[in-house]
Amino acid sequence: MKIRVLLLGVGRWGVNHLRLLHSLPVELFVAEIYPERLAQARALGIPDTHLFHNYREISASVDAMVVVTSANTHFELCREFLEAGKDVFVEKPITLQSEEARILVALAERHNRILQVGHIFRYDPASQWLRNSIQQGSFGRIKILRGNFSGFKRPRSDTGVTFADAIHFIDLFNYFMGRSPARVNAILKDFMGRSMDDASLVTMDYDGDDGTTWATVESSYYPPGKYREVVVVGEELSAVCDYNIAQYKIKTFGNKHIKDGGDSKAIEGAVHQIEFPPEEPLRMELRAFIESIQTRKHPLADGRSGFEAVRIVEAALKSAKEGRTIELNR
Repeated sequence: MKIRVLLLGVGRWGVNHLRLLHSLPVELFVAEIYPERLAQARALGIPDTHLFHNYREISASVDAMVVVTSANTHFELCREFLEAGKDVFVEKPITLQSEEARILVALAERHNRILQVGHIFRYDPASQWLRNSIQQGSFGRIKILRGNFSGFKRPRSDTGVTFADAIHFIDLFNYFMGRSPARVNAILKDFMGRSMDDASLVTMDYDGDDGTTWATVESSYYPPGKYREVVVVGEELSAVCDYNIAQYKIKTFGNKHIKDGGDSKAIEGAVHQIEFPPEEPLRMELRAFIESIQTRKHPLADGRSGFEAVRIVEAALKSAKEGRTIELNR
């Protein structure tokens, strides 16, 4: 029997969930309050018996929920579904407050439910290659991580750009390092006067036995173009990953600084391009969610990773407001 999945929300990003869930081996139901959005599901071939304006008409009869609604609705919806014994996929951010995220994690554990968060970059093969190479020591000690998630586009109305965009690479750097940072500092700007940030620069210190890795994430709605770039700088190897590219996302550079008496020399090493089979990361993370439901295996982007990402964004907002570095408790 196919897993019965209810998709909540067919907005800008929800339409992609709709398309891909429809292609996966699940029995798909859709709930959306706006008739014109529900019509998109009907046009895709979802029968009227599987379309609802009120999710509560069908929620008791399905196995799992995919929540792609505005961020300020995530906590109450996920809490309701987890308490009802449903597995839940929720788009990032898991919640807008870390304490709410902590509650959802505890609920998922108490009810033995899958709670997966839409930290999509974890599921990109390029990210997994970088994570594995870092963990295996191919880069040597990681000195710098730099992320740029920017580009000219319409701002989200439910959150600022740090919650909307920077959180992607904040979570990704946690994934690379296998831990959260010890300190967070941030500068946020509200150029549009909406009382929420539309330009953001977050810096994080990841302390380790071999020293501190300095990480920065830049995001804003202003630069022309679309930037989805991550730079990893290690003592033995460096890499540039452009997530806008389908196959040849990563270039590695064997560059090193070496001592030459009292000076240092910059030695440029070999450059290699890494190829990956073209795969849509959203399809991969939704497929992983279905597999987690079937196997009860812990998701790669679980509720705890969602909690940590929100905790760091909270620290960034506090840092910008108070003009100081925020220490994070382990």
